[in-house]
Amino acid sequence: MKSWTEKLAQAKVPLKKHIDKAFAGMPAGCLMYISTPQEINAFVRQLRPGQLILPKQLRAQLAKDHAADHTCPVTTGIFLRIVAEAALEELAQTQNLSAITPFWRAIDANSPLAKKLSCGPEFIADLQIEEATAAH
Repeated sequence: MKSWTEKLAQAKVPLKKHIDKAFAGMPAGCLMYISTPQEINAFVRQLRPGQLILPKQLRAQLAKDHAADHTCPVTTGIFLRIVAEAALEELAQTQNLSAITPFWRAIDANSPLAKKLSCGPEFIADLQIEEATAAH
């Protein structure tokens, strides 16, 4: 079984396609963008301390950046998990929080995704509070 870091490193190509039928809140006929784990990782890495962008906002920005109507919520969620778990693997090896992708800036601590992560939602909430406090 591949590690999260290996899943993040896999070469993937972004894709745009018109969807035939309504899917995950997107209407039939819209142009849907499917990102990649690497692109999600790069997007999250550029977020500043204390900045929080929810997956819905991240998807809207990616759709805008790629001239699409929507970004696929299913693959974006999967890719966010890959980014977060790969960062946690790196953290376990390096013990250097400032060197990893700051995934807590793109995941709601109360979301189902946060509950799935190996770090748990408390880790995310604690870092969000810490950064918000430091920003003021």
